[in-house]
Amino acid sequence: MTMTAPTFAATGLAPALVAELTAQGITEPFPIQAATLPDSLAGRDVLGRGRTGSGKTLAFGLPLLHRTAGRRARPGRPLALVLVPTRELAQQVTTALAPYARAVGLRCATVVGGLSLQRQADALRAGAEVLVATPGRLHDLIDRGDARLDQVEITVLDEADQMADMGFLPQVTKLLEQVAPGGQRLLFSATLDGGVDKLVRRFLADPVTHSVDPGTATVTAMTHHVLHVEAADKPAALAHIAARAGRTILFMATKHRADRVARQLLAKGVRAAALHGGKSQPQRTRILEQFRTGQVTALVATDVAARGIHVDGLDLVVNVDPPTEAKDYLHRGGRTARAGESGTVVTLVLPEQRQEVSRLMRVAGITPQSTRVRPGDEALARVTGAREPSGVPVTIAVPQPAPAARPRTATGATGGARSPHRAAGRSRRPRRPRAS
Repeated sequence: MTMTAPTFAATGLAPALVAELTAQGITEPFPIQAATLPDSLAGRDVLGRGRTGSGKTLAFGLPLLHRTAGRRARPGRPLALVLVPTRELAQQVTTALAPYARAVGLRCATVVGGLSLQRQADALRAGAEVLVATPGRLHDLIDRGDARLDQVEITVLDEADQMADMGFLPQVTKLLEQVAPGGQRLLFSATLDGGVDKLVRRFLADPVTHSVDPGTATVTAMTHHVLHVEAADKPAALAHIAARAGRTILFMATKHRADRVARQLLAKGVRAAALHGGKSQPQRTRILEQFRTGQVTALVATDVAARGIHVDGLDLVVNVDPPTEAKDYLHRGGRTARAGESGTVVTLVLPEQRQEVSRLMRVAGITPQSTRVRPGDEALARVTGAREPSGVPVTIAVPQPAPAARPRTATGATGGARSPHRAAGRSRRPRRPRAS
């Protein structure tokens, strides 16, 4: 059995990376990092099972940077590849790895849909050792001749189960067929269903499996509440919750519902904004920034936002519309109680939804606290911090596209996945020869 390492230095991690971890205030490895680092630093293939928010970005990022340091990539020929399912997750991974890449002198590029294809091609041609990519956009760049994967010796698949859910596995398979044979493969996934096990069997050689949490585990610092509410009371209860102090994510079933609820909340005095796949990538990036800075306090989101969003100190997630699958519930909830913080997940349940939500909780392995609530109830305030909204309509400036590219675009462009199921409808602009 592989020994786990109690400190980063004990793993043999490059001193420059250890120093940067200290500078970032990270002194001890999280369990998934302590478990996987000795094997991944040694070049072994690793299958890591850990919930979202468990620290897996550094679990794969540190060994990837350590083992690539000192090498220089030729134009368009990256040496290490991180495949992720969504543009938000691509941004999160890029941001998380950037200081460590700088510490060991490595260049990063991020290629994702929704942003300028030409600018990303230029960044690759300038040379980047580490490439963070969504499958659809990477295929576009390879087809154009702007990228080749034959020099990639370390490949990471992050959130592999969601890539399967989104229909990306055929694209992922084609990409893995193009990387250098015999290279290292690191795959991280909350579950091994949906075809992920086939990827593991085909592309990972004698992998070491580290499972820090069971497939459906949730953070112990997370509390779960089911709030039973009558249909007539639900809009007011929702507005009271959204008016609480601090930031809140409210999950909706559809983008139209998200837009409508955001408008209703603004009219009642709540600083709300909708975030969903119908927004352009620059809009999504700016709305998230408004949420992080507190200009927006209630983010009304669809499941497109359930992965890849990391906001420090977010302590409440509300399922306004209950999800249909346990996996979606866990990933929505994973936006709070990250990295050891505490958090609360609240699900609003109408009488006709009780049976289905009970089944969902059983499958997710969760025993929630159930409470019947009405707007203005002490119980609603106790669980969520709900309070009466001001009733004075507020306006939040609509995020406008920046006049010029942000300085980080060449090394850390952000954007998103192009689901093969919706490729025709969502990729017209990026597919033009010049999208800028």
